Order: sequence, then C-alpha cells, then structure tokens
Amino acid sequence: MSYKVVIPTAGAGNMAGPMSGQINPALAGIGNKPVISYIIEQFPKDASFVIILGYKEDQVRDYLTMAHEDTKFEFRTVDRFEGEGAGLGRTLLCCEDLLQEPFIFCSDDTIVESKIPLPDHNWMGYMDGGETDQYRCIQLDSSDNVSEITAKGAKGENFLPYIGLAGIKDYKTFWESMKTGAPEIGESIGLRALIPSGVKGHYFNWSDTGNEKSFEDAKKTLAFDAPVILEKPDEAIWFVNGKVIKFSLDENFIKNRAERAKNLQPYVPEILASSKNMYMYAMIQGREMSRVANPAMFYNFLEYMKGFWTVHKLDAAQMQNFKKGVHKFYRDKTIDRVNQYFTRFEENDEADEINGRTCPKLMDILKKVDWDWLAEGVPVRFHGDLHFENMLITEDSKRPFILLDWRQDFAGDLSTGDIYYDLAKLAHGLIISHQLIHQELFSIDKEGAVITYDFLRKHSQIECLDILEEWTLAQGYSHEKTMIITALIFLNIAALHTYPYSRLLFYLGKNMLWQYLQAKE
Repeated sequence: MSYKVVIPTAGAGNMAGPMSGQINPALAGIGNKPVISYIIEQFPKDASFVIILGYKEDQVRDYLTMAHEDTKFEFRTVDRFEGEGAGLGRTLLCCEDLLQEPFIFCSDDTIVESKIPLPDHNWMGYMDGGETDQYRCIQLDSSDNVSEITAKGAKGENFLPYIGLAGIKDYKTFWESMKTGAPEIGESIGLRALIPSGVKGHYFNWSDTGNEKSFEDAKKTLAFDAPVILEKPDEAIWFVNGKVIKFSLDENFIKNRAERAKNLQPYVPEILASSKNMYMYAMIQGREMSRVANPAMFYNFLEYMKGFWTVHKLDAAQMQNFKKGVHKFYRDKTIDRVNQYFTRFEENDEADEINGRTCPKLMDILKKVDWDWLAEGVPVRFHGDLHFENMLITEDSKRPFILLDWRQDFAGDLSTGDIYYDLAKLAHGLIISHQLIHQELFSIDKEGAVITYDFLRKHSQIECLDILEEWTLAQGYSHEKTMIITALIFLNIAALHTYPYSRLLFYLGKNMLWQYLQAKE
C-alpha cells in the first residue's frame, strides 16, 4: 500500500544549534544530515510527501529537491505561519485537498527507529515513560485503544506522551473535525474525532528534535559515528543519498563557490545543482587525509599540488591590484574579524600573559606586522581552505587527491589568490586537529589577564608540519611568512566558531603571532 505523508515545516519553531533563528528547524543537522531527511528515510520508498511550507520555505524546497530527487513531493505554502491566526490547524487545512485519502501525519521534529504502520487503521504514536509536561498525552484502554487525548501539560496517571506521528484512515471525519477548531490547535482536534471509531496506540522508540535538550540527546544517539565537521553559526554541510550539500546563509558565498568549482576542475568535485543557499555534488569515494596522513603521503600531496598552484602572470597594474587585495585580505579582514570576536564574546583587548609569555594588546601587536611584506604574495590558482579534513585520497592514479570545501574568493577575486594563504591553511590544520578538537581534547583557562591553553596533537601531523617547512623552503618560499599568516588565520576564524574553541583559537593566534614577530625582530 503506497500512501501520503504530510510534514508541516511552516513554523519557525524553537530550533537548537548555532543557526537557530536563521534556518528552518527541519534542516537542523544531526550528524551532517538534516532532521527532515531522517524523517523521510523512515518511510517506504514508494511513499509520497506533502510538505507544508512557510518559514524559510525556499530552504526546505531547495534541499528536498536536491537531496531526495527520486522522492515524490507536493509542496504547499500556508498563507500565514506566524502571528495572529497562524497555527498548526491553519497549516494543515491548507492542504486538505491534497489529502483526500488515508495518510500519515508526522511533525518535522519526530524521528523513530521502529517500523511505522500503514494508515489502514487509525493510530497514534506514543513513547512510554519520560517527561510529559511539555507534550500532549494519550491514555490507552486495556486493548491499547486511545481513550483520551489530553492538552499539553496535563498531568495524570498513565499519561503517555504523544510523539506527533499518527495514521489517519478516516480522513473525511478528520478533516470535518479540523474545520471546527481554532487555527492554533493542531491535528489533535481531528484525532479526537476518530476515537469513537477506534484509534490504536503504537509504541515507538522516539527521538524528539524539537527542544534543545532532546536535540542534543538525538545527536548522541543518531550521529555517534558521523564525520568530524566543526559547527559554524552560518554554514552547514550535509551528506545524504550519496550526495554532499553545502549550505550557507550567505547567497554570494554559494554563488561564488559554485562558479569557482568550474575553474578548479579536475581537482574538486563537479557541482551538480545549486540554489540561493546551497550547492550539491556527488560524494567522492576516498579516505580523509586527516585519518591516514603520513610524511611520505603529505610530501606526495605537495608535489601533486604544483599542478594546481598555477602561477598567474600579471602585468604591473594587475600585480599592484593583487598586492592591494592581499593587503586588504590579511590586514583589514583580520582587524574586522578580531572586532567581531570581541563583540560576539564580550571580551576586551588587553595585555595578558599567555602560556607564560607576556603579550601586549592585540591591536598593538597588529601594528607591528609588516603588512607590505606580507602583501608581497605569489598569485596562483588557490583553494583557500586547504587542511586535511578538506582532502580525500582516492584510488584514481590520475586524481589521487580530491580537494573539498574550497573558499569562495580571495579579497573578492574568484580566480587568483596568494599561495602563502594555502600554505598557511595547511599549517593551521597541522597544528590544530579537527578530530581531536571534536573530542574536546583541549583546554583553555582564563583568570583575569592570565591565559593557559593546551591541546593534543597527532605525532604524524607534527612530522607533516616539518615536511611543509622543508618543502616551502625548497620552493623558494618563506616559512616565516607562512607561519605569521597561520597565526592570523587562527585570529580570523576565532569569531566563526563556538565557545570555548573560539577562545582557544584567539589566544593561540595572538600568542603565536607575538612569538613570530619577536623572533623576526
């Protein structure tokens, strides 16, 4: 029996996570996959879906059509999803004409592990035990038939939390009853009308993603073996159905990423589809460099990258513009990002002691940087975020390495960047391991003006950093310049990550920059 499933995604909800308030809650990520994909995958492949849109509707529509291109969707936008007169009742009624047959209702924050019954009888899903205060509950009779559906917050003996998942066979009765209720009341009005004709209770092992605590619990249950990708407040990357989908709140970010991919072939995957906030490419079979790297492999990678880092021949005017762009990228962007950090984390620029080293205020340190010297870069085709988590090792002798998650531009330029930035990005990833940070194998303590930090490093990556220095010098490049830019990178990315990792990045960058500037003197 094929059937329809209705999933309302119109509300803004109370999403947890770093992108709360900026992304539709159905796209909240659990283990690099949005909640709504978990929901769709718990139904048979021949099921079709009625998706009710509202808040950030383009995000939901674009994602589903990319990630689940073989699934049948019918999209319907509700005329009002917030404010007076809005509510789940109004949302459901907007698609009554699409559901004139037995169907299943599933909220956009309900993930279950057991098999879902057909809508060949009326039923409601419940969880046995747990807190009931924030949920609507049901009571069952001795035959597991629903005898009562309570209001949210009701307390009583043998109350079982209703999980927002229900099969509706008697759809005509359901819709007639829905029309009698207030718009803010949801499917429970229609379900109550089905009790006289029989509604079975079905137990499920349930993961609720609708509040912060349960969302975090769901991540621990469902995403224990997910790839290590550190959260950012404005970006996400999802792995679904053999595809990789990159999401960003910044539309220019996505547009430029997709455009740059054309110029980075064959070193990066081909973009298969893109929209305002996301682009997609096929998942590449390979091993993450971060898991298997050794000095010999890393040296081979650097030699391979000689073909990627094509030096661009610029005339005098173009070179002058390039240097201006490099100067702006290193100096101005660093100052902007540092100020973002101070604002976001409510910290002040102070002189302090970092791991025993006395450091002036950061702005005073930045004044000592020879920005004109840093701006004397080497114009090349660039990647822009070159670290081990963004490299795959393949079995293809012609493409032994695939580069992922490239930067969208370099100081506004989509084709030309500074090779030193790529070298510094490599160095920053060899100093800080995302895998170990994800395991919280670091510490950062701040007591007044005294800061102490420490973090675990992989021995193989320490060796690779030595290889990078040797290779850089052999090519005639400056290792000193690479490491100063590496320190600037730590300062730049501190504002983009979440606390306490953000604080580690900031003080590591400040300490490292002061160390190299003192050595340079």
